[in-house]
Amino acid sequence: MNRTGKPAIWAADQPLAGKSALVTGAARRIGRVIALTLARAGADVAITYRESSESARNTAGEISEIGVRSLALACDIRKPAEVRAAVETAAGHFGHLDLLVNNAGMFATAPLAEIPVEAWDAMFETNTRGAFLMAQAAHPHLKARRGRIVNIGSLGGSHPWATHAHYSTSKAALHMLTQTMSKAFAPEISVNCVAPGMIVNGETSPDYEHFAARTPMGRNGRAEEVAEAVLFFAAGPHFITGQILGVDGGLGL
Repeated sequence: MNRTGKPAIWAADQPLAGKSALVTGAARRIGRVIALTLARAGADVAITYRESSESARNTAGEISEIGVRSLALACDIRKPAEVRAAVETAAGHFGHLDLLVNNAGMFATAPLAEIPVEAWDAMFETNTRGAFLMAQAAHPHLKARRGRIVNIGSLGGSHPWATHAHYSTSKAALHMLTQTMSKAFAPEISVNCVAPGMIVNGETSPDYEHFAARTPMGRNGRAEEVAEAVLFFAAGPHFITGQILGVDGGLGL
């Protein structure tokens, strides 16, 4: 029996049983799917949200229904005090912290010549600085558990998207932060990055189909495929670190 009183599942089906995870920005979209995937793998999962309180409660409820513990934490990852509080609350609630998934992020489109400096700074503040703050706060907990960090990058972090300059540059910085942290936090903590391409969640749009036509695999990706890549880094060999794994169907080739 597991801690909820439900029949135990074989460890092979729950490679994260006994582990705990913190996933930022996981009330909706890809973050939600990542959180649910980790829960199905056996992990207790805390999620953070900034504004989507109702969606966060719903996601936390879905996690609990899987049979693991859940926690929804209001946290603006741009604010160091809130980041520290969220990490300490999650670690205290579960008794430890084994995995941090830096998923929270911003996306915007704008001609480079017209990007206000405030918009440029806001992009980095969320996509790069936020991940740095979360990792720094979680470091002692992860180090004690030989834990892991998985950052959610982007195909845009390795390809120059002219109409997304601030986004692409912030994700490129996150890719480098991943590799820097993988060396700085070794050997106790493995740090890797999942870099999605065009991911859709059931939406249909001529723009999305245009990307699908350019993708060698002949379609756009799904959030579940991003989540499975995160699970690979979360449950696979701890020896794998500093890697940027594209989940793009070959779009970046």
